Amino acid sequence: MSTVDKKLSIAALGGVNEIGKNMYVIQYGDDIVVVDCGSKFPDESLLGIDVIIPDIAYLLENHTKVRALVVTHGHEDHIGGIPYVLKQLNMPIYATRLTLGLIEGKLREHGLLAQARLNQIQSDSHIVLGTIRLSFFSTNHSIPDCLGIAFDTPEGTVVHTGDFKFDLTPVNEQYPDIHKMADLGKRGVLALLSESTNAERPGFTPSERLVGEHIAEAFNKATQKIFLSTFASNVHRLQQVIDAAEHTRRKIALLGRSMVNVVNVAAELGYLRIPDGMLIEPAEVNQYAPHEVAVLCTGSQGEPMAALSRLASSNHRQVEVLRGDTVIIAATPIPGNERNVARIVDNLYELGAKVIYGTGSVTGMHVSGHASQEELKLMLTLMKPKYFIPVHGEFRMLHQHRLLAESVGVSAGHTFIVKNGDVVDIQNQVAVQTRKIPTGITLVDGLGIGDVGNIVLRDRKVLSEDGILIIVITLSRAEGKIISGPDTISRGFVYVRESEGLIEEVNRMTVAAVEKLLADNVNQWNIYKQTIKESIGKFVFTHTKRRPMILPIIIQI
Repeated sequence: MSTVDKKLSIAALGGVNEIGKNMYVIQYGDDIVVVDCGSKFPDESLLGIDVIIPDIAYLLENHTKVRALVVTHGHEDHIGGIPYVLKQLNMPIYATRLTLGLIEGKLREHGLLAQARLNQIQSDSHIVLGTIRLSFFSTNHSIPDCLGIAFDTPEGTVVHTGDFKFDLTPVNEQYPDIHKMADLGKRGVLALLSESTNAERPGFTPSERLVGEHIAEAFNKATQKIFLSTFASNVHRLQQVIDAAEHTRRKIALLGRSMVNVVNVAAELGYLRIPDGMLIEPAEVNQYAPHEVAVLCTGSQGEPMAALSRLASSNHRQVEVLRGDTVIIAATPIPGNERNVARIVDNLYELGAKVIYGTGSVTGMHVSGHASQEELKLMLTLMKPKYFIPVHGEFRMLHQHRLLAESVGVSAGHTFIVKNGDVVDIQNQVAVQTRKIPTGITLVDGLGIGDVGNIVLRDRKVLSEDGILIIVITLSRAEGKIISGPDTISRGFVYVRESEGLIEEVNRMTVAAVEKLLADNVNQWNIYKQTIKESIGKFVFTHTKRRPMILPIIIQI
């Protein structure tokens, strides 16, 4: 983003044409403000990867211009990348009280809290970052303390909605600031960035309060233990579970690290009201009668190592699901997770549990935290933007959101459906999209950030599919002959005891290849290794139709 001619530039480093790892860049001249810093979980093709975060190469190249990171709310896809990014670029962070509490927990875990520059904001805050002035407005979502952001620049006002819906009867009485949204629209919005998750869903998203009514009904009907699995960050729903437990005089045990962390932070900051003595340790569950206990747990998306999965397979060390217990999955499976959730439901039924699961509209146990079509149109109508950039969604959602924008008056051609890295430049009130900035994904594996690339992933894929053959051979440098081996080790390829003939032939071919190279006075070990790989690889594929990784180890003494 050149600063020769000052202009307003808007780009996404994550969060468009995908769900997750949200990160947006608002720049005017030499001032850059970053919005959100999320992560997302890898799919099955990224073997061994823990999380995916945005590539911040552009921010590192322009680190002297980065003024701050402003966070809209505390979900993982908006804060999960912060510890990893702060290790590379330590910038001031602005967020609301609950969001900061969740961020602090992550930074403490990574040993970064002491050096972090954390600043608390609220809906009536005003921040000046260079030439950009920020103001905020309250929105509803499935976690408290969510904000939309208005960026006042010399070129005009840019609004980022954050994740939102219009819940007019919110559980926590944090109402959407519709008047402030309308006032922004009246003053003039040059460009609007609005989330698109539910752009394909007609109508309005129901209020979270409806879920509370169904939870209370299920608690009243249950005669034994209750297990309820939901997103740990859905503090509104956790409060309604606590209220139902209080009404039915049940104790609550928490299972799952994220559930414990969020409940502790939310309770400490006053976002959860938990009666004294209600929370018990998982080890204490069996000390109470079944009808006196409820268990709040993670794993509503079928994650293999989460609490619900371990309960369903009877592998939890402290708590078990017994015949007649009630299990409530208060979430709708994210696309791609349906099979994992179905497997857990099958296992729970085998244990004799009563299972309440399925889409929220069927069970009443879940409503989305995202705006449906009528609410998206309401936001567009309130803001009346000249230009529109749909974000936070896959392409079909962004496309549908563009159609909604045009239906409420945004001029055709004034909507930009961008990809991560695309830049929308606005100068003299005219917007164009003609260039890109570096972007991509950064893979986090253990303590390594970005050190796992395509070559490593390709090796992991080969190992996972066809295994590995390790061929160890020892040569005498003085005598120029084989003095030990070859010893062939198979892992994930064939079971050696049942394939002795194959392994013997591999050893014979290795000896023949090495002896020929020795006879030709070849001294480069890379040639030995490459020759063994090629000859053994062709032989193995001919006889097994498999392509294991072949790793020759040549020891010279």
